[in-house]
Amino acid sequence: MKIGISSYSLSQAIRTGKMTIIDVLEWAADHGSEHVEIVPIGFSLDDDPALIEEIRTKADRLGILLSNYAIAANFVRDDERQYEAEIARVKKHVDIAAALGVTRMRHDVATRPAQETTLTQFYADLPCLTEACRQIADYARNFGITTSVENHGMYIQHSERIQTLVDEVDRANFRTTLDVGNFRCVDEDPVAAVKRNLPIASMIHLKDFYYRPSYRNPGEGWFQTVNGNYLRGAIFGQGDIDVWEVLRLIKASDYNGFLSLEFEGKEECEYGTRAGLINIRRIWESV
Repeated sequence: MKIGISSYSLSQAIRTGKMTIIDVLEWAADHGSEHVEIVPIGFSLDDDPALIEEIRTKADRLGILLSNYAIAANFVRDDERQYEAEIARVKKHVDIAAALGVTRMRHDVATRPAQETTLTQFYADLPCLTEACRQIADYARNFGITTSVENHGMYIQHSERIQTLVDEVDRANFRTTLDVGNFRCVDEDPVAAVKRNLPIASMIHLKDFYYRPSYRNPGEGWFQTVNGNYLRGAIFGQGDIDVWEVLRLIKASDYNGFLSLEFEGKEECEYGTRAGLINIRRIWESV
């Protein structure tokens, strides 16, 4: 098992110009990360082969693995032309993943307005989502890359919807990036959902949330789940998710890949990421 961070954890500093993605790699190495997941927020790799090479070279020099490349995508489109264009765009990102030298890539699959995120709508969209994911997985297989869908975006977020999509795509190199916290956004118990989806995980995101029920509005800085409950990002190990049991389940499973910290709390990102890494290691050793 290799413990590290997603560059998303430090995106606050990237966005303000305090850090570059190269600085993130150095920071990760200084704080004992074994890997870094590349998430292009605050920077772009679309037309910058020099930066791709700089990231790859820097990681190699620091002795850090590049574990995963994660991008947004949405295959729910108004017409066939837009649908095919989105598939082609994601394939170009597969090329970027290959240039980075990663063997895993997460792409989102679909987003819809809240009123359209029903189970009925999911099954109506499933055939076109399945076909898009198959095409991209087949393309990625040429580079030895496993693609994945994350439980993300309030629509394709429930553990059983993720399972259904992975089963329908039916490709050995299409799995899930399992975010242990994101199940809370659709009011699913994280421990039960992690247990359900661990067997199909190619990547694991470690995240924590504070939770308050719908009748206890805590005010500014919180967002609501699909059923109106309240969440706020927390330093890993300080929130309300039972991360001890989550890590115990991971440790007891057959999963032996990357554990990637995603910090999205209100604290300063370097502090929140550092404290989260410390807690991951401390809890991992205790379970």
